[in-house]
Amino acid sequence: MITLRGALEDAERRGVALGHFNVSELVALRAITEASREQGVAVVIGVSEGERDFLGVRQIAALVASIRDQFGQAIFLNADHTHSLARAEEAARAGFDEVLFDGSRLPFEENVPQTRRAVEAIKSIRDEVVVEGEIGWIGASSEIHAKAPEGLSEGLTTPEQAREFVEATRVDVLAPAVGNMHGLLQSMVRGEAEKRLDLARIREIKRATRVFLTLHGGSGTNARDLRDAIAAGINLIHINTELRLAWRRGLESGVAREAGAGAPYKLLDDSLRNVKEVVRSRLRLFAGDAGAS
Repeated sequence: MITLRGALEDAERRGVALGHFNVSELVALRAITEASREQGVAVVIGVSEGERDFLGVRQIAALVASIRDQFGQAIFLNADHTHSLARAEEAARAGFDEVLFDGSRLPFEENVPQTRRAVEAIKSIRDEVVVEGEIGWIGASSEIHAKAPEGLSEGLTTPEQAREFVEATRVDVLAPAVGNMHGLLQSMVRGEAEKRLDLARIREIKRATRVFLTLHGGSGTNARDLRDAIAAGINLIHINTELRLAWRRGLESGVAREAGAGAPYKLLDDSLRNVKEVVRSRLRLFAGDAGAS
């Protein structure tokens, strides 16, 4: 079975990106894994600290491992946005394929040594775990916002910062701030606006670091920008808020349709279908399908 590092290397070689989708319950997990299996592509399941608290660290690891074993599927698990060394070590011991140690809220001079310590600790537990670090500011919440978080334009990652960070920490993957943003604006939900990326900055950061690059906050991003970002050096793209919105709309329609039903699987059928369609569309786009959006 291919490793996550192997899947990232293959994606970079072929000029495509892996899709990273967050879950906090079984419906989204089923939708994501079924869509990726039907399209024959690798996929990364992300669980933030809050999502891990709800699901259970060892429990989500066991669920992902069972799907991988049953179907021989290239499905990987990331401990997304991990803010403490203890939580990072917990995920590594539980069998996660990747850990994002997120010190982006810290001053750069504190983020560097803390991330370096996390890399050393995680690799001492299981050397094959892919470790990601983050610099810059893209907001902190995968929700729907009335306005953009403060400081986005001032928090963009520079190539010089990126090189220094990667050389000092020895992370395998870097998550930069390049015009991306966690969550969606209300105007994006209404279809009136899209996120746009600084493609030149991505190319410069890739040249400066020569490591795998992750794009966080991919929901609501212009489709052409996403394709161009992959060509510029992005290897992994995170989608979360789009899935949450699809899940909620599905639940609302399911409750309206099944007014007298009490079986959760009947109420959640529309959520499953909605989330799966979003994942299908994004996976096609990340694989280079010019007709996807």
